[in-house]
Amino acid sequence: MIAPTRMALMAACALSLTAPAARALDLDNMTPGEQEAFGAAVRSYLLENPQVILEAVDVLEQQQQQAEAARDDALVKANLQELQDDGYSWVGGNPEGDITLVEFMDYRCGYCRKAAPEVEALLAADKNIRFVVKEFPILGEASMVSSRFAVATKMVAGDEAYKNIHDTLIAFQGEPNEVALRRMAEGLSLDADAILAKMDDPEVTDQIQRTRTLAQTLSISGTPTFVLEDEMLRGYLPADQLQIMIDTIRENRN
Repeated sequence: MIAPTRMALMAACALSLTAPAARALDLDNMTPGEQEAFGAAVRSYLLENPQVILEAVDVLEQQQQQAEAARDDALVKANLQELQDDGYSWVGGNPEGDITLVEFMDYRCGYCRKAAPEVEALLAADKNIRFVVKEFPILGEASMVSSRFAVATKMVAGDEAYKNIHDTLIAFQGEPNEVALRRMAEGLSLDADAILAKMDDPEVTDQIQRTRTLAQTLSISGTPTFVLEDEMLRGYLPADQLQIMIDTIRENRN
């Protein structure tokens, strides 16, 4: 079955293909008989050459993708400061790196979990990448609790503690209840009481809300979403593909 969107595109393309002829014949001033003959001729041609519509659909889809990419580029460039240096998001890799990679992530997202080792491999192989994590809990209460715990950990115990909790949460398969979170913190020799108490702090709420607002501005609705320098990359990407993109950016700078 052809998807409804593609069917709509096919209809639009059929109209566009006939438009020049229609203008030349001035359909508004044709007699009913002439209109009927013209419609029959167009129908016959398209039935005999259906590939014309499919080719036109492909071109239209490419144009739409290019338009969406251009829109993404404009949005990213307009919000680059908030993306790369908001003053609160955790920064890893090489903070002085020549390439900045931003990830909007959710601890309960399966593809974020799949992406985590790929990002680690990328940062291990390329020591000149600055990596920014955006806490973007969108998959329910468990996601929100996990992000609050991570953000609170950074506020209470600093960047290294955040990284350790972040890595623990992204691999954690259970429910992030108080018992589990306390066990995580204590297992990393962190002050569990202080972190748990900080989770409901207005500053934690504000940071998560700021990231959510930024995501809405950028039309980001899924995780993971990466922003590589000024390019939006929606969805999971393996390390080797990210590295190729990074190498291309560097080459284009020279």
